Amino acid sequence: MPESPSPSMLDPFGEQRATPLRRCLDLLGCSIEFLGDSPELFELVDAAYAGLPALQLDQAPADLSIRLSLREGAPLPQLPPEPTMQGGPGLLCALVDADNHTLVVPAQRQALVTISRGMLAHAYNARYELLEFAVFTLAARVRGLVPLHAACVGTEGRGLLLLGRSGAGKSMLALHAMREGLDFLTEDASFITPGDLRLVGIPNFLHLRDDALALIDDAELLAQVRAAPRISRRSGVEKQELDLRRTSGPLATKPLRLCGLVFVDGSPCDEGPALRPLAAGSWSEALAQSQPYARGQAGWSEFLQQLSHVPAYALKRRGPPRESAKRLRELLAQASPSP
Repeated sequence: MPESPSPSMLDPFGEQRATPLRRCLDLLGCSIEFLGDSPELFELVDAAYAGLPALQLDQAPADLSIRLSLREGAPLPQLPPEPTMQGGPGLLCALVDADNHTLVVPAQRQALVTISRGMLAHAYNARYELLEFAVFTLAARVRGLVPLHAACVGTEGRGLLLLGRSGAGKSMLALHAMREGLDFLTEDASFITPGDLRLVGIPNFLHLRDDALALIDDAELLAQVRAAPRISRRSGVEKQELDLRRTSGPLATKPLRLCGLVFVDGSPCDEGPALRPLAAGSWSEALAQSQPYARGQAGWSEFLQQLSHVPAYALKRRGPPRESAKRLRELLAQASPSP
């Protein structure tokens, strides 16, 4: 009598694997359903996205699906290998190894995130390099959003993009902007609709270096930052990861209309105004150089055309960060009301 085929022979790709766990979250103007059978991976999803305000764009939310798969996997080194970006027409992949990878298929509005138990010991890398890759890439491609490496704060539906090199002080500026009553949208991953310049993001975490903590003069806030988990970037820089959902600062509850670009320069301002307007077009090359990935996206040209109506400013450091945050608040107060 012939042997019965094994489950791996009947379903070699795991297509029929049960997915009894489901979580539906509104993120980046999309309704994203996470499905799988691993409570550990759903804990990762909750750590990243639970409790966030739903930022709905004008059009009906896109329905997306992300499947989560937990593998036993081989042991990983102390620092997991950096993902390799691969793909082809209609298929995008972040590949760490055979047990840790993300596949994104925008045309099908689906993604697969595979994470091993060994990678779960590096929860920050698993979330940042595999789970966020799926959420950000799938939402941006389906929605036609332009992804920008920039922070964003705002108020009453108006938003400012904070651009600048790593270490320029964008995160600390965003933190103090929250203390000034401005809504926090995102620390470094802003997504914009190129036609009408509406900004969305994930207002969950803020990352602060040790050498910046001396700039926090609020004892309670400083204690919260020091008590936050510590993460290590691949560059070797270590930071405190502050979960903004557990602080009293305001988070953006709706998309923000872009009303200004602020190029943050961490160098001190010894003379002249700390905040100065930039001549139209004088900053376009600097913007393009700071956004190599966005420049390759379909909406980049339309985005640039719309920016011709948006003022831009250079901001240097003068005094404590709260003084710069006050200047941001003043800029937003001067901007035209959101339609």
